[in-house]
Amino acid sequence: MDKFDEKILQELKNDGRISNIKLSERIGLSPSATFRRVQELERKRVIKGYRVILDPEQLQIGFVAFVTIGLSDHRRSSQLAFEQHVADVPEVVECHNVTGTHEYLLRVEATDLKHFQRIHSNVLGECPHVNAITTMVVMESSKDQRS
Repeated sequence: MDKFDEKILQELKNDGRISNIKLSERIGLSPSATFRRVQELERKRVIKGYRVILDPEQLQIGFVAFVTIGLSDHRRSSQLAFEQHVADVPEVVECHNVTGTHEYLLRVEATDLKHFQRIHSNVLGECPHVNAITTMVVMESSKDQRS
């Protein structure tokens, strides 16, 4: 990885839909050399994919919370069971195994408080391995690199 690859990654991070021509102009290489480098970064899985940024308001996502989950035991089978329990829940948009007083940190997006309460009670509260749930409601985000 050299300075050109780093520039490519920075530009793609800022605008994943930038044209190859514009990208090559910004980094100072020919379009063909730029294209080859992007393909190589993709082949090496440095670039794993491209995503779209959605407007939460247009999708009626009016409630975002970070939720910590404590498990009743620390066995790997309990962790896997919890991860499977939330894997197909669309409102759980992130699930991180973390250190500290709890095992998991979740990002949950819902339409409103009532919707979140259903997720809290019917999904998280129903998992047999969960023994502690702590919710932190996002009031405002001063920095969010996903948007």
